[in-house]
Amino acid sequence: MNPETLARLLIRCPDRPGIVAAVTAFLFRHGANITELDQHSTDPSGGRFFMRLEFQTPGVDLAPAELERAFQREVAAGFAMDWRMSYAARRPRMAILLSAHDHAALELLWRWQRGELRVDIPCVIANHDRLAAAARAFGVPFHHVPQESPEQRAQAEGRMLEIIGERADFIVLARYMRILSADFVARFPSRIINIHHSFLPAFVGADPYRQAYERGVKIIGATAHYVTEQLDQGPIIDQDTARVSHSDEIDDLRRLGRDLERQVLARAVRWHVEERVLVDGNKTIVFS
Repeated sequence: MNPETLARLLIRCPDRPGIVAAVTAFLFRHGANITELDQHSTDPSGGRFFMRLEFQTPGVDLAPAELERAFQREVAAGFAMDWRMSYAARRPRMAILLSAHDHAALELLWRWQRGELRVDIPCVIANHDRLAAAARAFGVPFHHVPQESPEQRAQAEGRMLEIIGERADFIVLARYMRILSADFVARFPSRIINIHHSFLPAFVGADPYRQAYERGVKIIGATAHYVTEQLDQGPIIDQDTARVSHSDEIDDLRRLGRDLERQVLARAVRWHVEERVLVDGNKTIVFS
């Protein structure tokens, strides 16, 4: 399948009969070839309906802007749809923020270099400079924006916004260990992805794995979610866990935790890039 001719359509609206028929008939009339279709209803009687389609565009008889106007007029308006259409040929631009831990960011950079993540990366920004050489080895601009105390947050965020400018469509916090302000988050609604361990709200602090080890936990995990004003309370995109036992030491827990964080964050970012995530309040519909 040629990604350069792939388009995606995401829809949310009140559920009622005829939605799938109307959408697919519209695309058929205009020469689109549907290659993937997923749907979900919260309740077939008065619920919310969600749909994701992928279709090939070589046979489409309208230019993208004309196709979108026609869809709004002929289909979306009648079903009160909240919808968007995107084209895989346009790569989303992803800015990466991180601190001293490099495992999550390096996983993303490695997958991007291998072509597994169809994104452009205009910048990597860190409040430590440990990853500078590694980021530049990938050919990605690296920026060191220190923030040693909460009092420096406004200045640091101002500098980060200058660097990001209009060059990024979304941001990934690849273990960025600073709290973003509400004003910063508001600039990127449902467009900041964070990764952290899944012990929360337990074991809060700088060394959760030591706390978990001392409590004798049997499961560790990782969570990727969209960032909101409420700290670590945003809609969850993906999670995973691994079992541990009394024979595992603190370093074993940390190693397993890093592995989980890498995998969970990479999946969440890929699903976001492929338009597989629809936010519904503080939940997500993920067509994975």
